[in-house]
Amino acid sequence: MNEKKRFLDYIKEQKKYSINTVQAYEKDLELFLGFLNSKKIFNLKQCRYEQIREYVFYLHTQKKNNKTICRNISTLRSFFKYLKSKQIIEENPMTLITNPKTEKTLPKFLSYQDLEQLLTCSDTEEPLEIRNQLLLELLYSTGVRVSELISIQLTDIKQKEQKIYINGKGNKERIVLYGDLCKKKLERYLQIRSNFTKQSSSYLLLNNKGQPLTQQGIRYIIDQMIKKYALNIHVHPHMLRHTFATHLLNEGADLKTVQELLGHENLETTGIYTHVSNEQLRNSYLKYHPRAQKKE
Repeated sequence: MNEKKRFLDYIKEQKKYSINTVQAYEKDLELFLGFLNSKKIFNLKQCRYEQIREYVFYLHTQKKNNKTICRNISTLRSFFKYLKSKQIIEENPMTLITNPKTEKTLPKFLSYQDLEQLLTCSDTEEPLEIRNQLLLELLYSTGVRVSELISIQLTDIKQKEQKIYINGKGNKERIVLYGDLCKKKLERYLQIRSNFTKQSSSYLLLNNKGQPLTQQGIRYIIDQMIKKYALNIHVHPHMLRHTFATHLLNEGADLKTVQELLGHENLETTGIYTHVSNEQLRNSYLKYHPRAQKKE
């Protein structure tokens, strides 16, 4: 349907949504439009509240979790709102649709010990190892998303001030900071960066073909490092962002500061990390206070 393409162009060109977000919307819409086609509905003007409810039920039958279903509903809300604004449809079928309740899960993060083990597992002078240690350090020291990390260009880095300009979600720019340990790793990497490419590239982190690293590449690198050094920890790239936020709050940073550094639009989004810190506080109290637990 041409409406889908026009909508995707709209959120990409006018709303400035990230490539990953646009791809997620496209995937959700393909699933939805395929469902409508299976019901012999080929014109979006024919789509009613009943079809949306049936589609939500279909997602449940496909064993989709509530978080995924909520994301699909959000995509459809945006899509049909767009269609209504362009007068492609007369009535918005999403008006009475509500989200299923989702369980709030606390973000997983690394302990100080596991983090130190990861960040110091390699001290070789191999160019790939120097690059790998830098990307890990940047993820933890700045709290950037993986999509933001691979987009960093050399001109975004202000070495004297030890700060980096980040182009985040919604094309919003923010500044992140890094400390002296990260500074040393960055300077070392820049000295050997020419090993990765003989051509000019504006991107900071490159693969062995001289191309910018991808999100899949970052995941692969971390998995291979854990295997190579036999680390008894489970790590995915986004966990380092969670660790960054949790450790800052544990050490006394205020929530507003963490919000700014993470690039969260709403303080409520950052607030989940206070629950992590509070849970840590509770566990420590129960473990160490002599009267915290009942004695048999």
